[in-house]
Amino acid sequence: MPLLLERNTRLYAELPALSWQGPSGTGLDGTGRSSTGLDGPDRVGPDRVGGEPHDDGWVTLTWAQVREHTTRLAAGYAALGVGRGDHVLLMMANRPEHWLSDLALVRLGAVPVTVYGTSAPEQVTHIARNCRARVAVVEGAAQVALWEPLSADAGVPLERIVVVEPGAEGGHFPYAALGREPVPERFEKTLDAARPEDPLTVVYTSGTTGEPKGVVLNHRHVLANASALDEVVELPPHVEHICYLPFAHIAERMLGIYLPVHRASHVHLCADPTGVAAIVRKVRPAQFFGVPRVWEKLAAAVRAVLSLLPAEQQAVIEEAARVAREHVGYRERGERPPAELEEAYARQRAEVLLPLLAAGGLDRISWAASASAPMSIEVVRFWAGFGIVIMDAWGLTETTGVATTNSPRTGFRLGSVGRPVSSVEVRVAGDGEIEVRGSTVFSGYLREDGTVGTAVDEEGWLRTGDIGRLDDDGFLWLTDRKKEMIVTSTGKNVSPALVENALKEHPLIGQALVHGDNRSYLVALLVLDAETAPAWAEAHGIDKDTGPGVMASLAAHPVVREEVDRAVTAANARLNRTEQVKRYRLLAQEWGPATGELTPSLKMKRRVIRDKYAVALGELYED
Repeated sequence: MPLLLERNTRLYAELPALSWQGPSGTGLDGTGRSSTGLDGPDRVGPDRVGGEPHDDGWVTLTWAQVREHTTRLAAGYAALGVGRGDHVLLMMANRPEHWLSDLALVRLGAVPVTVYGTSAPEQVTHIARNCRARVAVVEGAAQVALWEPLSADAGVPLERIVVVEPGAEGGHFPYAALGREPVPERFEKTLDAARPEDPLTVVYTSGTTGEPKGVVLNHRHVLANASALDEVVELPPHVEHICYLPFAHIAERMLGIYLPVHRASHVHLCADPTGVAAIVRKVRPAQFFGVPRVWEKLAAAVRAVLSLLPAEQQAVIEEAARVAREHVGYRERGERPPAELEEAYARQRAEVLLPLLAAGGLDRISWAASASAPMSIEVVRFWAGFGIVIMDAWGLTETTGVATTNSPRTGFRLGSVGRPVSSVEVRVAGDGEIEVRGSTVFSGYLREDGTVGTAVDEEGWLRTGDIGRLDDDGFLWLTDRKKEMIVTSTGKNVSPALVENALKEHPLIGQALVHGDNRSYLVALLVLDAETAPAWAEAHGIDKDTGPGVMASLAAHPVVREEVDRAVTAANARLNRTEQVKRYRLLAQEWGPATGELTPSLKMKRRVIRDKYAVALGELYED
């Protein structure tokens, strides 16, 4: 069922299919249906879901059922006083109530605003004040406790909290009561009436360097981005998408909501990101997006398994990987691989690589992508050895997501973030800062008085804060964030991401932070990889604890420390003198959103890490 557009500038009317595991969870009558017994793959109709049939505890809504559910939810929110242009705050995991509410509010003409589930109380207060929402929809008791005090805050206009989980309402409005009344026919005629310039959502930046800022995106921005991406991405019709990143992140907003509407796709919700690997094995998706840390973790898990195989099997796999990388090399240069290489690759792919990929559900991948931060070239080459070319992309919340991307259709360069998509122009200023303008550059930042303040110059250029270069073929190469560049006491500029990625090329090192602003040399905090380190220790005959202290035991083990020393030395050999790490501290505890060192989109909060380990960093500079 194609998306209905008015001059391709608004998002409405025809909706994607939706699947999730567990109970119906929609708060409406009916529990959906199994996705078996559907019409043919090329036929379009309201009972289609688009993706592969499956059951085993999954609930699926067809396109028609999604339309029915969102119509009734829109009526329910309207009954609570939500009207056109009103902001509504959403704080839930990737569950059907979140996804359906988001689309229902869009159809109503309201503006959904998702808040990261890991946001600190002061961030929640800031967002509530800034967007002036009168209604918040939250998951359960923990979120109620976070939002309830705001009802008494004179600076926050919050009037009503809708609670999804039964029994957690505590006197607030139950989500299950939404949309229970019949929907008048005249109400349905008021839906899907958005204008191209109407706000579609406000996405708050993750706050890595300060308070979150509300990025206002309208229907025109999103449809322009969707159209530009379709020009460079080749996917099967009604392609499935596994939705596991937070909806507060622009990547999942585009991939998990807006592009599925545009493409009439099938969305599979994953409420717990730690369970995404199991869903990948179940769905076997044709496309998969992961921020760099996700691809790093997957690579570490695969390496850990491969390291336990007999040497002869490892040799077979490495030969297959060599052939795959050679094949990718020809494609990267825009050359046709020789016939004998094509034949060798086809054989290795069928006999070695596909069976390995099938074990992880990645054997049907035709589009693998990443964005959000510079990707380690070592990780990219690792996956190229399986025939999976990660199409690295770049963009900001302020550019409605992707502004540049690699693509098999238009060309790719491993290590770059590709060429600009057709909706934007990209240039590099004299100081190396990347600037962008075009139809997907945002309206501006939301002010507390409801107005929108522009952030572009008089010619429409947005300064992105990222540092990079454009090569002669038009590919963009990222260096770092402008605000994160290290300036040593000798006045040298150093990209921490470049050094950190060099350190992480060794599989034992899962995370790294480089420090050295206004210092004469660089130091680093290194974290052992939780998947690779135990397998590496076993392969090297190291006796270790098996309980919760295993990582601390390994971090202190002399053989492990010797290997990390060699890893740092190897990284330094590839770096210039200013970039080299002179001292480091090896840590055992992995950084994550729950402990505050990473944003929900898995970017490092450098200031938080530096503050948390200030003593350790200081000791690295002591004589």
